[in-house]
Amino acid sequence: MTEPTARLALATCAELPDLDPDDVPLRDALRERGVPTDVVVWDDPTVDWSAYPHVLIRSTWDYTDRPAQFADWTRRVEQYSTLLNPADVVAWNIDKTYLRDLEQRGLPIVPTIWLDPERNLNARAIHTRFPAFGDFVIKPTVSAGSRDTGRYDAGETPSRSLAITHAKNLLAVGRRVMLQRYLTNVDAEGETALVYVDGEFSHAVRKEPLLEGPYRAGEQEGVLFREEVMSPRDPSPEERAVGDAVVAALAEVFPDRAPLLYTRVDLIPDDEHKPVILEVELAEPSFFFAHSSGSVERFADAVAARV
Repeated sequence: MTEPTARLALATCAELPDLDPDDVPLRDALRERGVPTDVVVWDDPTVDWSAYPHVLIRSTWDYTDRPAQFADWTRRVEQYSTLLNPADVVAWNIDKTYLRDLEQRGLPIVPTIWLDPERNLNARAIHTRFPAFGDFVIKPTVSAGSRDTGRYDAGETPSRSLAITHAKNLLAVGRRVMLQRYLTNVDAEGETALVYVDGEFSHAVRKEPLLEGPYRAGEQEGVLFREEVMSPRDPSPEERAVGDAVVAALAEVFPDRAPLLYTRVDLIPDDEHKPVILEVELAEPSFFFAHSSGSVERFADAVAARV
């Protein structure tokens, strides 16, 4: 049995037993604020989570292979501890069908066609949902770090065939699928990730586009996420407006939880260069502390105030 030495556990995965390098300064900042931490692997059966009054989810990036187990773990932890962010928020955020909820609240998302395994779609039915031209993306609704995701060319028959196989394989094992037209302005402008702490904007970064070709089975075997190329970014007023609107909407979805300790909103430009929501990260997002001076201190202050 692991003996806890701190009142805050930072949850990680077995592949990153010492946290992701970007989070290491957070431990030091928390210690300076009188909050020593233990780094604990979330699915380690020897851990007594009841010994930790507070648990902060960080680099638990292998959960996408076992989302039900991960959601169950968050609920079990919350029986004894305060989980940051809470278990019901994490459960809602694990599956990207939450984007439907945000769209219904009037927020702009990347236009998406949803393929559900319960419908038993055949190859022709999948094919008819593809766009007529341009590139498009196939990905499961439960994924992280662009895993199990591929980019395809609607104008090329071999590429469309690969996309059908990709979608069918995901559906066959019970995974919901997202079909999205690839918004090409991201190639020049990149993604913008906006980080909010306690409901207030903290900082933003630019993420270089990742998707370059079809998904290939085995290519990401043993890989938690695709490497991202990051740089600091000052978000535009339009990007800030969308990010702020997401935070406001989350306060409506979870009125008893607001403000959440952390929220990350990832945006890309549409065909008119207007920001649309690619995803909202409320479970285990990277915060890119290394790319924003003072960001780790702001986050550590917020954590210390809660524990």
